Amino acid sequence: MTWTWFDATDALLAREVLQRGVAAVFLVAFVSTVNQFPALLGERGLLPVPAFLRRVRFRQSPSLFHWRYSDRLLLIVAWGGTLVAATLVVGLPQLGPPWVPMVAFLLLWAGYLSIVNVGQTFTAFGWETLLLEAGFIVAFLGSREVPPPAPVLLFLCWLVFRLEFGAGMIKIRGGREWRDLTAMEFHHETQPMPGPFSWHAHRLPRWAHRVEVVGNHVVQLGVPWFLFAPQPVASIAAGLIILSQLWLIVTGNFAWLNWITVVLAFAAVSDTSLRAALPWLPSSGGAATDGSGSSPPWWTLLVLAVTAGLVLLSIRPLINLFSRRQLMNASFNRYHLVNAYGAFGTVTKVRRELIVEGTDAADLGDETGWREYGFRGKPGDPLRRPPQFAPYHLRLDWLLWFLALGVRDTAWFERYLERLLQGDRAALALLRENPFPDGPPRWIRVTVWRYRFTTGRERRETGAWWVRTRLGVLVEPMSLGE
Repeated sequence: MTWTWFDATDALLAREVLQRGVAAVFLVAFVSTVNQFPALLGERGLLPVPAFLRRVRFRQSPSLFHWRYSDRLLLIVAWGGTLVAATLVVGLPQLGPPWVPMVAFLLLWAGYLSIVNVGQTFTAFGWETLLLEAGFIVAFLGSREVPPPAPVLLFLCWLVFRLEFGAGMIKIRGGREWRDLTAMEFHHETQPMPGPFSWHAHRLPRWAHRVEVVGNHVVQLGVPWFLFAPQPVASIAAGLIILSQLWLIVTGNFAWLNWITVVLAFAAVSDTSLRAALPWLPSSGGAATDGSGSSPPWWTLLVLAVTAGLVLLSIRPLINLFSRRQLMNASFNRYHLVNAYGAFGTVTKVRRELIVEGTDAADLGDETGWREYGFRGKPGDPLRRPPQFAPYHLRLDWLLWFLALGVRDTAWFERYLERLLQGDRAALALLRENPFPDGPPRWIRVTVWRYRFTTGRERRETGAWWVRTRLGVLVEPMSLGE
């Protein structure tokens, strides 16, 4: 039996990008987990998973760690996920029957779901749920023995639509700055994690910032509809989305959000269009490369059943897109399938940074010498150029940005300050620079500063990327005795 309506024989290159790209993001996510999870959420973490599991049942937050949690088991899961993701990146499971890459991706999804569902505030980011949804759907793209299933590619286009259109609607319904076209006059400077070129983007003329906002509205509110159009229109729409995401990659650090969006947009790109744009691309290998292969009935029925289930789960996200009370970065089920997305409904106008400082002084006074802790990603030293670390995810630095905005979830931060006073190795490993290499300080405090990018003249005269002005003290000097 031939299912010509089911087999997308002109999407072989797109499948390669989708499978390897999503697997690469999983690899980054698991490596990030290895490096940060024990310190943040481990047995001696800031929000220990064992304490969380005593409050929450499996049906509320499914995770294999409900069976048992230990830092060793966490590392086994994370390193195992890294290994499976690496095999998919190089394309090994794709050489076998279609169920082999399916199982590999479902293992990644289940392993990372177990991590996200116990990660509490440290995994409460939209790109975490985006990765889980993408990994589950991509699992059913099959292997080189069968053509890519058209329903799966169509559903990936629906995912990109929700991601882009949802973000666009959040902005239109959000702050006035998106409607009067001034949002990008502030965004590059006040975004959570500026990158190496954010200063340059901020220094663009006002008209260029207005073009940025208009371009954003066009790409997020208009272009996604054409992902479902015939070729080559769908490929052109995907190309515009990819270009907009590349601009965000160059000018900021949003973990893997923009990177995985680039990958997912390839679901709408045909091989014919891709080779027309990049004629030097090689053809994919495998039995289905000439379009003569077809999917076996068992595979077709499985894919259709999964797709039908995902369509049913799409009802609430679809309603949410057009709701006046649109939810942003929300999951409608505990397995993070078919979610709602969106970000930056409002743009912060003033950048505030929390600076953690310590001192060895026995007595505090006006002449006390305070030394500053250096974080890996967030702004600190005005002379330090904002670094590039995305698609890697620095969870501690991100939460410090939210904390500076006035978020009330501070229990983890209080514990972190205590760990710094104790000289805790795991807590110090999350930093770029420890000003007390020979032992912890006697006192620690947190000050609040206003940061702004230097002007071109200030940059030439001082070499600084930032100008900062002290606003006050968030946490008064404290010691272990207190």
